[in-house]
Amino acid sequence: MSRIGRKAIFLPKGTTVTVREDKIVVKGTRGELDTPLMPGISVSIDDGKVLVSRADDEKQTCAWHGMTRALIANMVTGVTDGFQKTLEIVGVGWRAQMQGKKLVLSLGYSHPVEYEPPQGIEIAVENPIKFVVKGIDKQAVGEVSAVIRSYRPPEPYHGKGIRYSDEHVVRKAGKTGAK
Repeated sequence: MSRIGRKAIFLPKGTTVTVREDKIVVKGTRGELDTPLMPGISVSIDDGKVLVSRADDEKQTCAWHGMTRALIANMVTGVTDGFQKTLEIVGVGWRAQMQGKKLVLSLGYSHPVEYEPPQGIEIAVENPIKFVVKGIDKQAVGEVSAVIRSYRPPEPYHGKGIRYSDEHVVRKAGKTGAK
């Protein structure tokens, strides 16, 4: 039996979970999220707890059991607290700024890189080399952060690039010059 799938999800005040025939909807103070309900998985709500159970021990059903519980837990966290990822820019003269809703990055290319976030994602520039991606959907926040990071991933020799604030870049030694 899945250890993750068996765990109960406790609902904070102001958060509701609704189970329909084909999807699960979570509403909270920050918004509303939904996810499809997989076959063989059932979700029950009682006393402010959400419990996920499965019909059989098929391999695919076991995988969906833990995944469904994790998705619901992430949706509950998202609609109550939200998710955020902080990114930093390392490089001389490289910077980030907001122009309206667009994030404009100067990353040493001949032109600035512009990124417009999708619906439900907010980007806040704290200072020219640090910005935060925020939203209620964990997957969307991670995907937007990864796309922005991919414009200039950190390189191992000088450490320049866009990195997560808690990321450690393994540095390599350059040429030694000794023969």
